[in-house]
Amino acid sequence: MARWPDMLGRRRPRREEPTEAQERADPAADGAILLDAFSEPLLLLDGLIVVAANGSARQLFGAYVDGEDVRLALRHPQASALLTGAREGPVAIGGLGNPDRRWEMSVKPLADGRRLVRLEDRSSAQASERMRTDFVANASHELRTPLAALIGFIETLEDANGPDEAPIRARFLGIMASEARRMQRLIDDLMSLSRIEADRFVAPRETIDLAALARIACAEIEAGGKAGERVRCQVSPGSATVHGDRAQLLQLLHNLIGNALKYGGDGEVSVAVEVADDNVVLTVRDEGDGIPAELIPRLTERFYRVDPGRSRSMGGTGLGLAIVKHVVERHRGRLDITSIVGSGTTVTVSLPFASLP
Repeated sequence: MARWPDMLGRRRPRREEPTEAQERADPAADGAILLDAFSEPLLLLDGLIVVAANGSARQLFGAYVDGEDVRLALRHPQASALLTGAREGPVAIGGLGNPDRRWEMSVKPLADGRRLVRLEDRSSAQASERMRTDFVANASHELRTPLAALIGFIETLEDANGPDEAPIRARFLGIMASEARRMQRLIDDLMSLSRIEADRFVAPRETIDLAALARIACAEIEAGGKAGERVRCQVSPGSATVHGDRAQLLQLLHNLIGNALKYGGDGEVSVAVEVADDNVVLTVRDEGDGIPAELIPRLTERFYRVDPGRSRSMGGTGLGLAIVKHVVERHRGRLDITSIVGSGTTVTVSLPFASLP
């Protein structure tokens, strides 16, 4: 009579675990391992069934996308048409993962009859294209408005030649000069922005004392008019050196202090420079009306204005903080804007400290 262990062994043969070689021979396992090497969402299809998906695809469509009909995951008319062969790719689709995200989907046949679905995130490219389109439209509008005013006044002056019309001519010429200067400021800012962007990957090499430069900017603004009397330059003694472009940093200071004077009401504007840890920190603070928190992220957009009418009446181009942002990025620094409605706004620029040679 056979012993119980032998009988148990015959009745319940021990299940052998698949060897590494057997796992490597599994096409679905091979596909999953290969797909996980890529960061973009990829789906491996057998017909219309998902036989493998990489981590990015599972994160986008859900952990149980494997084994599903791909049309359940990609519920989009153009995607379905591409998957069924009704149209050729690639196709643009949206709404996956986030309503604002845009994807380019392509389907490639493989040698074994299966197909590979690839989704490339085109959100950044679309956002860049939208920014370019908005920039051209805004620049055209900003130039068209003063040009229209100039043309209108010139046509009026052509008919106002009598001796009794001298006051009218003087008033119109003053407006024309103001509009021409506005266009000049806009063109100057556009050229500055273009130069800064062209050099954004080239780190500045000159050693600049930001504290001394802040004192120069404050002195220039104070000498420029009565508003400059409200500037309080609180610069700590000692070295506050950075690797920088002197002209760009001076423009940054003028833009920040000028903005604070324009929109800071009648209160003081304080300018401070100090060394904190391994950074030189510039702070410009005003006592104005402040800015709602939800609008702060948009302040560095080109031509964005919290109050368009007030900004234009004060001669603003809408590019000041955009220039500041690009100067800070070129100098490998950080820009922070905080504001409390009714109390004022604080702009902080932190740049890496550079010790003197």
